[in-house]
Amino acid sequence: MRWLTPLCLIALAGPLAAKEIKVEAGANAQERLQGALIEAEPGDVVAIGAGRFELTDGLSLDVDNVTVRGAGPGETVLSFKGQLGSGEGLLVTSDGVTLRDFAVEDTKGEGIKSKGADRIVYKNVRVEWTGGPKATNGAYGVYPVESRQVLVDGAVVRGASDAGIYVGQSSEIIVRNSTAERNVAGIEIENSRRADVFGNTASHNTGGILVFDLPNLPVMNGGDVRVFKNKVVDNDTPNFAPPGNIVASVRMGTGVLVMANDNVHVFDNDLSGNATSNVMVIAYRLKYDDARYNPLPRRIMVSGNRHGRAGFAPQLPGGEQLAAAFGGSIPPVLWDGTGSMTVASAPVLNMNIAQGAEMETAKPAPADLSKGETYAPPLAVVLPAEMEARAR
Repeated sequence: MRWLTPLCLIALAGPLAAKEIKVEAGANAQERLQGALIEAEPGDVVAIGAGRFELTDGLSLDVDNVTVRGAGPGETVLSFKGQLGSGEGLLVTSDGVTLRDFAVEDTKGEGIKSKGADRIVYKNVRVEWTGGPKATNGAYGVYPVESRQVLVDGAVVRGASDAGIYVGQSSEIIVRNSTAERNVAGIEIENSRRADVFGNTASHNTGGILVFDLPNLPVMNGGDVRVFKNKVVDNDTPNFAPPGNIVASVRMGTGVLVMANDNVHVFDNDLSGNATSNVMVIAYRLKYDDARYNPLPRRIMVSGNRHGRAGFAPQLPGGEQLAAAFGGSIPPVLWDGTGSMTVASAPVLNMNIAQGAEMETAKPAPADLSKGETYAPPLAVVLPAEMEARAR
């Protein structure tokens, strides 16, 4: 039997120990930070020091199982105010990545985008457009798409011209303990399956939390979504989305909006100060050419929420007169009359708009949806233990 050489023993021992690559603020920050993201190997930590990093181009990461960690979202700031291109601040296209404890400011495009990045963790990150709500701000703050197993925990997003926290065309999603303020949409789950949205605060957006399904996208048939234990209050920012964006149609003062989705449960939330409605459930009403698409809301359950003042200035045709007819405020739950929905223990206003008809054809009337079918809730989303460990 031959003795193994030391070199063979090293090879059999597996990959070298993970390393920490430190990047401090200062001159040539762009080159040094991007260089660290290229140099990183699976298991490595790119540790970004405290300070302000003035960057002129987007950053990218395409290595699996890397952690990008700052000193805190108030301490480590990646500023893209001088960005020359129009892309995102940070793009991640690899699996098992952790992004935590840093801030991204004033990107021309999206703040932090991950695409096809399974098992990604966003923890304690902040994305902000510091000039306030503007149509020229980037569309999305935290933006994972086309991914399986997504965790967004403790994020803060302000000023996105589309959605602050957006998860699209993905599955097995948790968005929790996060804050979305002064965006068009605070939090949006779009064309995705199996999502839990809880423990968040959505305030001073145009719309607080949106659950959408849209036609003509690679991933369709969104549903199995739970929206619970959130604080969705005072969503009073005028819509500043660029014309043509789907969210440009979101009415100021919308709390939770469910459109064309299946098996969505909205429960145990604190909802108040939303001038149009605390909860709105509608069909998709634009023209489309997609035989796979179902434009109706199906199996929507609204129950056990705490409704404060709502519907006092509905942004609807004839909204002022409508509110006056109900004594100053319309009911807190607004339904366009399509699809299937059950609402327990909250007044409902049925707009009675036929599918394909214009809003102006509405025949609003109170509705009692409390005796409808009780839909079984989706199962809780449980992510792998190692993802939860990375979020501690």
